[in-house]
Amino acid sequence: MSSKASGTPGRSPMARHGELRSQHPLLRLFALVGVTLAVLAVSVTGTAAFAVWDAANSVADHAVDLGDDPDSLPPTIGEIEGGVNLLMVGTDSCEGQDVSLFPRCAEDEGGERNDVTMLVHISDNPRRATVVSFPRDMYVDIPECTAPDGTVYDELWSTKINESYGRGGLACTVNTVEALTGENIDFAAAVRWTGVINMSDAIGGVDVCVEGQIDDEHTGLHLTEGTHTLVGAEALQFLRIRHGIGDGSDLGRISNQQQFMSSMVRKMQSDAVLTNPTTLFSFATTAMQQVNGQQLLLSQSLANPTRMVQIAMALKDIPFQDFVFVQYPTAYGDGGVYPVRDAADELFAALRANQALTLTGEASQGMGVDVVGEAAPVPVATDAAATDGAAVDPSASVDPTVSDAAAPLPSVIAGQTAAQVTCTRPQE
Repeated sequence: MSSKASGTPGRSPMARHGELRSQHPLLRLFALVGVTLAVLAVSVTGTAAFAVWDAANSVADHAVDLGDDPDSLPPTIGEIEGGVNLLMVGTDSCEGQDVSLFPRCAEDEGGERNDVTMLVHISDNPRRATVVSFPRDMYVDIPECTAPDGTVYDELWSTKINESYGRGGLACTVNTVEALTGENIDFAAAVRWTGVINMSDAIGGVDVCVEGQIDDEHTGLHLTEGTHTLVGAEALQFLRIRHGIGDGSDLGRISNQQQFMSSMVRKMQSDAVLTNPTTLFSFATTAMQQVNGQQLLLSQSLANPTRMVQIAMALKDIPFQDFVFVQYPTAYGDGGVYPVRDAADELFAALRANQALTLTGEASQGMGVDVVGEAAPVPVATDAAATDGAAVDPSASVDPTVSDAAAPLPSVIAGQTAAQVTCTRPQE
């Protein structure tokens, strides 16, 4: 097993359209975590803390109004109260991109689509996190939307979900996912390509596993069999690869991204990244560079350092087995994939009831990954001063109205937990 990714040196050019439009928004979620916790971690340094805080506040100048953003914040910083639904959108805009990495951007005709759409659900008490990925070519109904320039787009029936962003921006994609899932989304962010490279460098690389040789001409990714630590352009290539893995579909790519995200969660917790001031400050400065470069757009509800801290604090101690990554259930038909609503209803009913999820289906609906092992849990640190040295009862703070019964999800729902170690399957 190698500890460093193999392949061609340097950064390979990556196309914009066709096979190569996917990116990895969860990196941005942890970038926001880094920004907000860095504010706390460096607060004793005075000027540095003010600089980070002031930069984070500048995000609000271009924030998006979702229509029902909260008007006020609690007076103190702590975990956010209640559950959280945060929509992360990755778009295919060429604005601000490095043409040497994305050569087709030199002939860009404009337009922007949401080629990656993920709903991050953080439950209340006990805390659990579920990330639902929506296939970009899934046919859905897009409601009437008003674009930022005031243009009104009529409702569309049976249209690919990745057209929603171009018909009204971030707010339209939020409305589309709300209509599809029945969930209320209070927080949202839209991100573009280039910062994924910078954020993967700030993290220090993410370990991924491949079961055999990968040579993909579409992304320029070349990996030998084994484990690789991916940073920079290679991390982006791995997250965008489709034709080189599984059945060559976007469904296989989703499970590949879920392998990356699961590994990243394990790294963040095991390396205590969220409590390391140096790493967090690196996250903060890197993320602010992406904001200034117009690679990151937030809803008004999220464009506030205090609220970011509250969400980050709700994420930091979730056990691996309760960090679940699933694909919105689909079935093939008429040249595309369509929602399997009965199965989806069971998923979201379990999330609303804050039940632990039991996956009964495959790790990938597109044959993208195989489960190869279980990750060792991270020891939970306790605050001896707060507990007077007594053992902490993990159920003491759990809401007694929450059911202890786990919810077995329909087998059509593919996915994995952060406790499962998966390995990418090369395309045969």
